[in-house]
Amino acid sequence: METGELSTAASTPLVVAIDGPSGSGKSSVSKAVARRLGLAYLDTGAMYRAAAWWCHEQGVALDDTAAVAEAVRSMPLVMGVDPAAPGVHVAGTDIGEAIRRTEISAVVSAVATNLQVRAELGRLQRAAIDAERTDGFSRGRGIVAEGRDITTVVAPDADVRVLLTASEEARLARRALEVHGATDAASLAATRDQVVRRDADDSTVVQFHVAADGVVTVDSSALDFEQTVQAVLDVVARAGDAVPR
Repeated sequence: METGELSTAASTPLVVAIDGPSGSGKSSVSKAVARRLGLAYLDTGAMYRAAAWWCHEQGVALDDTAAVAEAVRSMPLVMGVDPAAPGVHVAGTDIGEAIRRTEISAVVSAVATNLQVRAELGRLQRAAIDAERTDGFSRGRGIVAEGRDITTVVAPDADVRVLLTASEEARLARRALEVHGATDAASLAATRDQVVRRDADDSTVVQFHVAADGVVTVDSSALDFEQTVQAVLDVVARAGDAVPR
């Protein structure tokens, strides 16, 4: 049986955690893996972006760590977990596009490096994962959760843990193509802040460049999208009994 053709009759829930630096393809690959395995999908990075958006809307200064943490604790966030249409809503407003704007990308690390915020969003992330172990969108099949520290802090007990990485050159090119539709010098330069600077900022509070014990590294530098998805599915398949049947 091909990895992408796993049975949809799950006997036990499967949790797949995928970590890695900016531009490594975590989101797109994770969504594809979730769809092929019939699992829910959680974009934890979008939660930090939503928090930055919410603080901006509430007029909260991002350098006021206590005020930011308080705002995040009261944020009416609803994360969609359908990998075909995940969605991010705050107070009933769809902010999926708004949180991808350059102005949010430029400031999200100020929220992501706030340890009080990380604790609160980590709690919400664990709750979302636990919900898919018993019911939820996947009806208890499980979930693919991706983002910073998901393999080490949020879900260290995940059945499958993957560090998806790529060279800086490959990550810059992918993000430039995604954001600007081109990989010329100007597009790469405009993207560098979103990739290199954000990684440098975020690495002050979480490690996502080197795989922790028990985490499998998948280097996608020389792989196209489908090859990367298959490489992650192969890791899942090698997990043996953790794969739903």
